[in-house]
Amino acid sequence: MVIGLLLVLVGCNSDRPEPAEVDLPSVGLRVQLIRVATHPFLSRYRLTLSVAGREGCEATAELFPDTGYVGRRNLYAQASGAITVLGQYDARVVDPSSCAIRLVEFQSLTGQATYLGMFDVNAQKRWQFFPPSVRPERPFEKL
Repeated sequence: MVIGLLLVLVGCNSDRPEPAEVDLPSVGLRVQLIRVATHPFLSRYRLTLSVAGREGCEATAELFPDTGYVGRRNLYAQASGAITVLGQYDARVVDPSSCAIRLVEFQSLTGQATYLGMFDVNAQKRWQFFPPSVRPERPFEKL
């Protein structure tokens, strides 16, 4: 009975926030993506994007939730200096000068962008940021 209880507890998701962040000194931003479990057993998470600029600006936005292995977010630098956080079902553009976060349509994301890395889970299912040298770009399939 004790072993069964232990197995159930190990299989439960914690509702403790899991932050992952990256500093982008070239644009003067710190980007943080926080994942919080919303179900004790299923792979369901709330995702919150938080940015802070060197001028003291800050902004936060709720992203499309991870409703089952769709939490990965790719991070890009646009030629304009903006940062894009791209997921399977949503895209956000961050203005580094004001920290403004806006939801955009995928079709509006045209032009050259530099892949900066991704927020994703590691082999132990822990949330973290991976630079391009560790995790190469994996584009999303848009249906």
